[in-house]
Amino acid sequence: MLLAGSDDGVYRLPDLDGSAERTAEQELWSGRVVRLRQFDAIDGVFAASTTALCHSPDGETWIGLGVPREQTYAVGALPDGRLYAGTRPAHVYAGEFEYGARAGPTDDVGPFVDWVECEGFQDLPARDEWRLPRHENLAQVRDLHHDPAAPERLVAGVEVGGVHVSDDRGETWEERREGVDDDIHELHVVGPGEYVAATGFGLFRTTDGGESWTRLDEGFDQRYFRTAFSLDGTVYAGGALANSSTWEDDDADPELFAFRDGSLERVDFPKPDETVTGMTAVDGDLVVATHRGSVLADRSDGWTAVGEVPVTDDFTGRYTPLTWVEG
Repeated sequence: MLLAGSDDGVYRLPDLDGSAERTAEQELWSGRVVRLRQFDAIDGVFAASTTALCHSPDGETWIGLGVPREQTYAVGALPDGRLYAGTRPAHVYAGEFEYGARAGPTDDVGPFVDWVECEGFQDLPARDEWRLPRHENLAQVRDLHHDPAAPERLVAGVEVGGVHVSDDRGETWEERREGVDDDIHELHVVGPGEYVAATGFGLFRTTDGGESWTRLDEGFDQRYFRTAFSLDGTVYAGGALANSSTWEDDDADPELFAFRDGSLERVDFPKPDETVTGMTAVDGDLVVATHRGSVLADRSDGWTAVGEVPVTDDFTGRYTPLTWVEG
């Protein structure tokens, strides 16, 4: 089944064989869902939202994980199963994800996480600069990923604050923000040492763990990138002329881009007025969702609309993260 995040929770499409008019069913009621993630080392699905970090073993039953700060914008994990949460304001927390019963007044059954703050994240040299007036002078951790270049390497993307790397499971951190715009909307790990950053002013790529960055979108007018994803050696990114408050204007001019063979090109997309804000892969096909809730699959014979995710009339800060759950 396909899970999709929206402004008020997580929605489910049981398959990708339906019509464009089919509406996804709501499975989780929450604040705006920013990330949906699955990890090899931990069973189930995680939904990071503006009201909680929740876990589901099956995409239908959801339990909050009690992150110390309510607004959780990112969730990540290392291969050893250690779980991480990134919040607004920008803090990183870590803990061991546990199932099973705990003795106590109610004999609660998990999952449980005993969260501990990664205090070294607050010691980064530019930490006091992570703010933006229109964001109440606060920053948020937008992404937390394991970099397969090293078993204990964690990479974080911050809005507004750039990219940062830890090689010791989040204990200490180094900045990797030189050469990349610091307004990180999504940080995608393509492979060992290779990341793509979708930012408020450009699309950037590194192949050396953030030591240096190359801008990919030179020559295009769309400079505001919301999401990035890779599939079979191609990096896809959804961009627009300006921020999401302008996306209902007639001249918003969104585009879906593909980076392959060293160059960025436009993708022929059947929804020219809709910004792609979520992507995943299903059986080798790219599946996307837009800021208006359209869900489409790119198959061998072209794009097919497979359903809709309900969205509200408030288009500021649109996110429609996707993940596919087997079984």
